[in-house]
Amino acid sequence: MVIEIHSENPDQRKLDKVVDIIKRGGVAIIPTDTIYALVCDIYNHKAIDKVCRIKNVKLEKSNLSFLCLDLANISTFTRAFDRSIYKLLNRSLPGPYTFILEASSEVPSIFRSKKKTIGIRIPDHRAVQGIVKGLGNPLMSTSLHNRDEIVVYPTDPSDIFEKYEHLVDVIVDGGYGGNTASTIIDCTGSEPEVIRHGAGSIDVLA
Repeated sequence: MVIEIHSENPDQRKLDKVVDIIKRGGVAIIPTDTIYALVCDIYNHKAIDKVCRIKNVKLEKSNLSFLCLDLANISTFTRAFDRSIYKLLNRSLPGPYTFILEASSEVPSIFRSKKKTIGIRIPDHRAVQGIVKGLGNPLMSTSLHNRDEIVVYPTDPSDIFEKYEHLVDVIVDGGYGGNTASTIIDCTGSEPEVIRHGAGSIDVLA
């Protein structure tokens, strides 16, 4: 199923339809402020397992991250961090960044492993924000990544449909996506460290 949703002015009825599919354990492909992502409910283990099968990764070794609504939304899933990290997140988000933070005790049960860190994203994308708000909790997320193809990140919704229509429950067509993933900043050490320079400027660290 494909649902066209305008990125800047999303139709609430269409958002509700996507949310309903995800709440019932569905796996979706959605646009973000960077690239298209494969998502599901963080609390649905069957859906998470399906995402891992599609990506051909093991859950305990995966780099799945959470798409959150706002900074308040992440407090359940992260340990307390100092004020300097809060200021960094506050000036960077929403935006094209993934922050690696120390995970709270809530996270290992979601990943069914002794996971100690979690990647957190708050995309600057109204459709994503609408879906997360409607779901009532973050989305589990991983990028669409063509490991064996010239085009690393698919950007054309019609190409995404052709490849994934029988693998996922719904594809949100938000128009052409980007081809640069988020900038990843690890905040678990003594100083924030950029471990992937992507769409987000590293000037936020200055």
